[in-house]
Amino acid sequence: MSMKAPRGERLVIALIGRRNVGKSSLINALTGQAIAIVDEQPGTTTDPVAKHFELLPVGPVTFYDTAGIDDVGVVGKKRVAASLKILWRSDMALLVTDEAGLTRDEEAAIAQLKKMEIPFLILFNKSDKGAPPEKSLSLCREEGYPFVLLSTATGSGVREARDRIIALVPESFKEERPIIGDILNPGETVLLVTPIDPGAPRGRLILPQVQVLRDVLDRDALAYTVKESDITRALDSLKSPPALVITDSQVVELVNRLVPEPVPLTTFSTAFARYKGELAPLVEGARTVDLLEDGDRVLVAEACSHHAQSDDIGRVKIPRWIKEYTGKRIETVIAAGHDFPESLEEYALVIHCGACMLTGMDMKRRIRECQSRGVPVTNYGVAISKFHGVLDRIVRPFGL
Repeated sequence: MSMKAPRGERLVIALIGRRNVGKSSLINALTGQAIAIVDEQPGTTTDPVAKHFELLPVGPVTFYDTAGIDDVGVVGKKRVAASLKILWRSDMALLVTDEAGLTRDEEAAIAQLKKMEIPFLILFNKSDKGAPPEKSLSLCREEGYPFVLLSTATGSGVREARDRIIALVPESFKEERPIIGDILNPGETVLLVTPIDPGAPRGRLILPQVQVLRDVLDRDALAYTVKESDITRALDSLKSPPALVITDSQVVELVNRLVPEPVPLTTFSTAFARYKGELAPLVEGARTVDLLEDGDRVLVAEACSHHAQSDDIGRVKIPRWIKEYTGKRIETVIAAGHDFPESLEEYALVIHCGACMLTGMDMKRRIRECQSRGVPVTNYGVAISKFHGVLDRIVRPFGL
């Protein structure tokens, strides 16, 4: 189960600390497996490395083993920057130090964690070699920083550390987060319009469609899945109208025409906007499309890299729809991967992907980053609904 859980559904835990304090050894100790390379030579871990594990009773997690935050030199500074960028996609952090206690490096890391509102646990490793300075322990007590003294060499304190990690898991991760199940009643029928995406692996639906289908079934509702070419036939075959129709955003204009107005209609991407982030600011961001001017730049952000298709939604369709809708000379810039560009202020709008490969914490952090820079943000599905003039109908099932 741990290895098969979608990346966006895992709890992401980053391990940060100076070189050779035992971050890799700690992963091995916590998991009871030799899944991280350990060596006495400082700097063994040079780049962030993801380690998957089933942390019971929490569930599937990803530990990120990172380079030392005290690395030096030109390359070393790049490694430190890469380690700190991991925090942007982390739900919580383990700040690992040793008998030296909290140095300036740890204090800087704590300031960053507090700024990003990431829950963290301080782990004083190598307690078999000596206790950390009382000054460090007093600081933890005074500031309310949770901490554990342990030794990965002897195993002392490892169980307590695991228990403290479990206790520190954010409540938002523990909660059952329905995608659309909270607006359904048992026994109701949901019509899922799922075009066969050429970018999906052969024989599979794309991940958001699969997760919505599971959510419908978990609610004991009835899921009726069709291609866009069979919508009318599907509606005619039902004894009563469906309680909800959910469609792929790329055919929302067609589905809007075919599904009678009284029937609630939304998109997979809009549902995921609410599930992975906050729908209201994304709807507000989509409405700023009306304010775009000649020469404005729009950032199209993809959370994962993929082989671009000839009709790629982010690289081809959205730029075309922006041009058709606004009639303006708009420059679209593509950013693929985990990181936002440093200069977000250069953009009049950010249009983000559906975030199926991000955790909810990660997506919310991206939304907040845009808001703090004064840049409107929306997502693919919400923006596409705006381009096709159906935004109000698409967000209505969610009370917006």
